[in-house]
Amino acid sequence: MATTAQAIPAHIPSERVRECRLFDREITYDNPYDAVIPQIHAGPDIFYARNVLQGPVPGWVIRRAADIRAIYNDTENFYKQGNTQLASLIGEDWDIIPTELDPPRHSGFRTALNPGFSPAKMAALDGRVRERARHYVDRFKDKGRCEFVKDFAIPFPVTIFLDLLDFPLAEIDQFLEWENILLRSNDNGSRAITVRAVKTYLLKAIADRKKNPGDDLISKTLQLEVDGRRWTDEEVFGHCMNLYLGGLDTVTANLGLHFHHLATHAEDQEMLRAQPSKVVVAIEELLRAYPAVTTLRICRNPYTLDGVTIMPGDYVAMSTPLAGRDPDLYDQPNEVRLDRKPSHLTLGFGIHRCLGQHLARRELQIAMQEFLAAIPSFSIEPGFRVPFFLGNVIHVEQLRLVW
Repeated sequence: MATTAQAIPAHIPSERVRECRLFDREITYDNPYDAVIPQIHAGPDIFYARNVLQGPVPGWVIRRAADIRAIYNDTENFYKQGNTQLASLIGEDWDIIPTELDPPRHSGFRTALNPGFSPAKMAALDGRVRERARHYVDRFKDKGRCEFVKDFAIPFPVTIFLDLLDFPLAEIDQFLEWENILLRSNDNGSRAITVRAVKTYLLKAIADRKKNPGDDLISKTLQLEVDGRRWTDEEVFGHCMNLYLGGLDTVTANLGLHFHHLATHAEDQEMLRAQPSKVVVAIEELLRAYPAVTTLRICRNPYTLDGVTIMPGDYVAMSTPLAGRDPDLYDQPNEVRLDRKPSHLTLGFGIHRCLGQHLARRELQIAMQEFLAAIPSFSIEPGFRVPFFLGNVIHVEQLRLVW
């Protein structure tokens, strides 16, 4: 996946062009948090790679958390509209809401959405979340083993997401197939077909909720207002696409990474088993140490960083996996200390901080509490090599656990 000369614009200094395995969109059996990220932090503060987005699309990679935080806040020089390229893949220009919105348009939509995703609203889901966690753990707890990703990390959060949108659980495999193509494939033809399929499905669901409103997130979004008017169908679709992309992947990725850590660090596992109240604090350190997601910004005005100039139209990778292991910010960043209580960028920062952060945290906390309460000391199946997927969402493909 070396950077090709054809992909390099004239304003990019040749000495700043580097390979970046972090976005290779392939399987590795080396833990990237040990083998890839520390190597990047040994290099320059900013460099240019050919594969920051599917396509592949080239762009700048920034390694320091302070610089990433500054760009998160700089809506004058960097914007998000169109950064996923999903609408443009099918020749359209709708926005994923609120992810692809910029100020001042962003504020009205985010203000309308925030109450529905408040800590209190998400806390009200605790009973459902805990019941779902116990349901999946009960299915394998007496077997002495599980394939954690397939048996728990996927169905647990994804079925909660489907419940919230009142989508049939029987269609989970189709939803996951579409999501896999959208977020991992470099085949833009397949991705365009999938965007159209997801859009058709979501618009049909929106039309149904208009006729038969319920208590689901789509029905609630149809009641929201912005600038004194109800949202259009296209705007509701844009928000549903945001829920779809976020709801089917990120918590699953975090669960796989967190439980891989516990399976390979018996002392941490046993401490949390003995003191389950410490799970809440521990999750923040695990989020800091194992961030999964890299999003993108697009440069609006010339912007100088570390002696190089990012030019208008350049893509910039906002990599939380790099931010979470930044040696300029954290003492011994590659050491996981569950009592660290870190601040981190894993769930975003500023106006685009993750809309579903409160639900994500509760899902992670409850999953760990319920799993540790029901399952004795576990480890990775002897001889099993854990496959990590490198890309804009790092995740564990399979995790065979035994106890």
